[in-house]
Amino acid sequence: MNLPSPIQRIFDPIWDDKEIELYIKREDLIHPIVNGNKYRKLKYNLETNPKSIITFGGAFSNHIHATASAGKLFNIPTVGIIRGEFDDKNPTLIHALSCGMELRFVDRSEYKLKEQSEIAKEIIAEYNDPLILPEGGNNILARKGTSEVSTEINQQLPTVNYIALSAGTGGTASGIINEKHKDQKLLVVSSLKGNFLKDDITKMSGSSDFKLLTDYHFGGYARTKPELISYINQFYKDHEIVLDPIYNGKGLFGITDLMTKGLIPNGSKIVWILTGGQQGNTAWNYMNGGGLVEKNNSSISSPYNKHSRLIDIKP
Repeated sequence: MNLPSPIQRIFDPIWDDKEIELYIKREDLIHPIVNGNKYRKLKYNLETNPKSIITFGGAFSNHIHATASAGKLFNIPTVGIIRGEFDDKNPTLIHALSCGMELRFVDRSEYKLKEQSEIAKEIIAEYNDPLILPEGGNNILARKGTSEVSTEINQQLPTVNYIALSAGTGGTASGIINEKHKDQKLLVVSSLKGNFLKDDITKMSGSSDFKLLTDYHFGGYARTKPELISYINQFYKDHEIVLDPIYNGKGLFGITDLMTKGLIPNGSKIVWILTGGQQGNTAWNYMNGGGLVEKNNSSISSPYNKHSRLIDIKP
């Protein structure tokens, strides 16, 4: 594992002209497959040495993809309870099967019940003391793992003013809040419609020391618009970094918009936590017939190029 994950400064007139320093915490570089916030969430759960893992997710879930990958890597049997029906061309499901994950498909009404559904109870009963992970992998041990991102950032770049990231369940943000410096501002960009994540994150973390941004969901969870896809593709052309359309693309679009509008003060230092999820680009292309960048250019591992400077400071 590549830890601590490196921090990369990227340059662009949008923020350089305002003397804002934008850095990206490259959580996607932790491991070729098990990376991002999914690695952080799985880390301490895996240290419990589970005999097997049973978890939940949609057909294109990053969490299902990562859990199946970790199961193969550490030789742990995994079971995915999947919302919907099997599609033998779905790249996420194909990957999960290739890792040895057993897939069980349930309808949406049954899926809503999660562990309390009769089907889930029957599946759990088939295994001897399995580790049950919720959808998205968000539990106390997961938040212990994500809290380490704040620790690494403040060891690598102790003068950061803003930490920012996207949120789906809010688990990653909840782990980061209590380990950040008190004078640092945490910006959480919601990928979903509504303001309910504010209460969820506050409840999980015991803190309201963050700002939830709710204007960049592009229609709701897993929804996109041509403007967002164009932004992601252009961001790759400019900075050689792949963003996903579910979380990081929306989030960095939002942060760029705030900087453009002058809502982040001139002279600020901001770290965006790139939480992975690029496997979702392959799934998006499958669903939409292509058009979205999928893979990072190999040159991003170079310490210097015209777009960025890679900072890999060990604690």
